[in-house]
Amino acid sequence: MFAKFYPSRYVESAYLIPYEKLYAKGYRGIIFDIDNTLVPHGAPADERSAALFLRLENIGFSCCLLSNNGQERVELFKKDITEVHSIHKAGKPKIRNYKRAMELMGTDTSNTFFVGDQLFTDVWGAKRAGLFTILAAPMNPKEEIQIVLKRRLEYFVIREYRKKRLKTAAKKFDDAETIADGDMD
Repeated sequence: MFAKFYPSRYVESAYLIPYEKLYAKGYRGIIFDIDNTLVPHGAPADERSAALFLRLENIGFSCCLLSNNGQERVELFKKDITEVHSIHKAGKPKIRNYKRAMELMGTDTSNTFFVGDQLFTDVWGAKRAGLFTILAAPMNPKEEIQIVLKRRLEYFVIREYRKKRLKTAAKKFDDAETIADGDMD
C-alpha cells in the first residue's frame, strides 16, 4: 500500500551519503531538494553546503536544485554555489521538471539520483520519474503547517518502510555505506 512512497534508501543527512562510491557505480547526476535537505527552511547556502557542492564538482557530478519555491528563494541559496543548475516552482511531485533537470545536466534515469526530505513530494515524484531516491531526515523540526501535517502522515509510511527493510536484513536503511554497496534499484 505504501510502497509507492518508499525511498530507495534512507539516511540521517544528505551530508552522510557516500558520493564517491555512487560516482564509482556510474552515477553522474544528482537532483537535490533544498529546504530541510541541505539547509534549514529558507536559509541561504552555508559553509557546509558550499563545501558539498565543491566536493561534488571535484568528483565529477553534475547537480541540479529542484525546488517548489520561487526563483528568489532558489537564487538566495545558490548565489555562492558554483556549477549548479536549478529549477524553481518545480511542481513536485509532477515528473516534468525531474526530466528537465536531467536534460540540463545531460544525464538520464540510469545515472541520476535524487536526494530530498519529503516523501509525498520529493521522493514520490522522483520515483515516478524513474530515479533512484535517497530520503534524508529533515534538518529542522520547525516547518510550515502544511509540511507539519504531511510529516505526520510520512511517519506511518517511514515506519512501514523500516519494518520492510528490517525484514530483508540485507539492507540497512540508516547506514550510508549500504547506499553504495547495496543494489541500486
